[in-house]
Amino acid sequence: MKPSKTLKAILCYGGGSVIAIAAVIAGYVGWLNLSGNFNTVVSGEVYRSAQPTAAALSNYAKGYGIRSIINLRGQNIGKPWYDEEVAASSGLGITHYDFRMSAGSIVTQEKAGQLIALMTKAEKPLLIHCQAGADRSGLASALYLAAIAKAGEAAAESQISLRYGHFSVPYLSAAYPMDVSFEQLEPWLGFPLR
Repeated sequence: MKPSKTLKAILCYGGGSVIAIAAVIAGYVGWLNLSGNFNTVVSGEVYRSAQPTAAALSNYAKGYGIRSIINLRGQNIGKPWYDEEVAASSGLGITHYDFRMSAGSIVTQEKAGQLIALMTKAEKPLLIHCQAGADRSGLASALYLAAIAKAGEAAAESQISLRYGHFSVPYLSAAYPMDVSFEQLEPWLGFPLR
């Protein structure tokens, strides 16, 4: 039995639409990576980005007055990106903090508390970054908005989204634990259970 022309058309156009949507999303995520994925969390207070170059750090310091950096990739002495970041921070008078997180692991309440304490004490304006500025930076920004800025659940959750390059599909996305972490932390942050 041959498939009907209508079925062929649906499959053809549907498949083409899926490919087109995937291409647009991939292009957007690529642009985020090329642009440094620099975004405002709280104007004049907290910013987020992908791994900054020395030139980007200089621009952020001049343009936004960055005084502290929290590197969510952790200490990586001997890695060129890390050594460049530490040297650039020092040269610009920016306080540099390392706080290791994995986008592929659940962040416990204890670990979240440590990060919130660090973000609270860090001199502002503060730059929070990970490798792509999408996953770990998203969760850290969400925690800042929820626990420190008291901006509310919707504002906090919006930081962990495709807008910043965070792709989240259960069991398919390596960074899905960032979403799970925030959901598990919501009662502790004072948000009601759903």
